[in-house]
Amino acid sequence: MGSIGAERTITGWAARDSSGVLSPYTYTLRETGPEDVYIKVTCCGVCHTDVHQVKNDLGMSNYPMVPGHEVVGEVVEVGSEVTKFKVGDIVGAGCIVGSCKHCQPCKSDNEQYCNKKIWSYNDVYTDQKPTQGGFAEAMVVDQKFVVHIPEGMGAEQAAPLLCAGVTIYSPLKHFGLMQSGLKGAILGLGGVGHMGVKIAKAMGHHVTVVSSSEKKREEALDHLGADDYLVSSDADKMQEQFDSYDYIIDTIPVFHPLEPYLSLLKLDGKLILMGVINTPLQFVSPMVMLGRKCITGSFIGSMKETEEMLQFCKEKNLSSTIETVKMDYINTALERLEKNDVRYRFVVDVAGSKLT
Repeated sequence: MGSIGAERTITGWAARDSSGVLSPYTYTLRETGPEDVYIKVTCCGVCHTDVHQVKNDLGMSNYPMVPGHEVVGEVVEVGSEVTKFKVGDIVGAGCIVGSCKHCQPCKSDNEQYCNKKIWSYNDVYTDQKPTQGGFAEAMVVDQKFVVHIPEGMGAEQAAPLLCAGVTIYSPLKHFGLMQSGLKGAILGLGGVGHMGVKIAKAMGHHVTVVSSSEKKREEALDHLGADDYLVSSDADKMQEQFDSYDYIIDTIPVFHPLEPYLSLLKLDGKLILMGVINTPLQFVSPMVMLGRKCITGSFIGSMKETEEMLQFCKEKNLSSTIETVKMDYINTALERLEKNDVRYRFVVDVAGSKLT
């Protein structure tokens, strides 16, 4: 794999423009620093954010771009100052590969809110080289932003947890919503939403899935174990659930009105936004004021929370519901993901794929 500190030329699959079509791309990894871990990628989950990025939906994409931020792999080299990992460890890396390490968020284990955080792809590292993601043979990541995968947890199962899993776990912990007996609702049953059902149920919550149609009722109740299913267009059923929920986790990644869901919250209930939307959302202020309700957001989770979440999932025997594909299927997978045609997360078998 080369010597410590040397640059390596590797192959990944990159988008070249806003068509979002990925194809083989050869590039040079940044040099491995003293606190870096060199990871041979085993597999990588596919997130809806990858679609937004490769298609420049947010207007900030730079090309060529190798996406992928739910990365599991094997440590093949470590820098001279690495203390957390050794060669042969199975590890994970997520959305962030760097931060300033000095600001208040960084010092309080909230580095995901650092204003100088460095994204795992579509960003520039401290050496001014572009960052590239996990749809590739390898990555170099600061040990601060790498986590151990618990022994016995399959790589393909662990990958989506590094984004979808911790994205759900973090707000439940931060807002004091981990105790049993709470009543929660999950809006949207995609990659994040399905993990929301599983994790909230494992915490002992009564969980309702809210969707726009009946299409996912059987899936939610029979396969994921939700307690109830609510169709948002059914005004009578929505009215029956008025003032019922301690929290609502909103994973819908497209524009939608907030008022129908705010009415479901109890006094001091929280609507937690997680869907990435480039259109302003609207609500009328009395919907919030009259119940002292809170509209807030949460972004992935810290490295500490990621480690906690992985242990929680291992202890509770939780896993992602996935469809494993090879890299040559990635463009079809992205198209299907955009249409919500997946149960519930694609994972690319990078090590088992022909990348060139």
